[in-house]
Amino acid sequence: MGVEYSLYTKIDKNNLQCLNEAVEGSGKTIFKPWEERLNFETFVESDADEELLFNIPFTGNVKLKGIIIIGEDSNTHPSKIRLFKNRPAMTFDDATSVADQEFQLHIDNLGTLEYATKIVTFNSVHHLTLHFPSNFGDETTRIYYIGLRGEYSQAHHHGVTICTYEARPNISDHKNPLEDT
Repeated sequence: MGVEYSLYTKIDKNNLQCLNEAVEGSGKTIFKPWEERLNFETFVESDADEELLFNIPFTGNVKLKGIIIIGEDSNTHPSKIRLFKNRPAMTFDDATSVADQEFQLHIDNLGTLEYATKIVTFNSVHHLTLHFPSNFGDETTRIYYIGLRGEYSQAHHHGVTICTYEARPNISDHKNPLEDT
């Protein structure tokens, strides 16, 4: 299953943003290889309340098929996740809008539960936002691993390649069929 959860290598980690994390930069550490998913030394914990928000940019286009969340086997495990497609730089105020998909989570500290996304909705994703609004009753939320499963394709972001403009037409550039006869 490790090959299927390789989208962590396609995340633009330099621009990944986690809001309400207690330790600065700890949100980037939970996106790791499948083999390291049970490494509980690195985690992200919420700061002021139980909410966490991840803004995840990808280096190309992703067809997201599934997600795995590993939390602690306690009340700090998130109880709900809301997914937003292609809405960069979201804040907690923006997260009050209607999500593209929501899941009620179960406590899972081994990564055995996968939440399948709507493939039609998450077909061409270049930015994914994950909002964890609540947990199972504790003051803070703790997450050890987020695994993203899907397919990756290189993005083609380019503007106009060749463009020629004429300020004044040149008659010799335009053939006239009447003159040829």
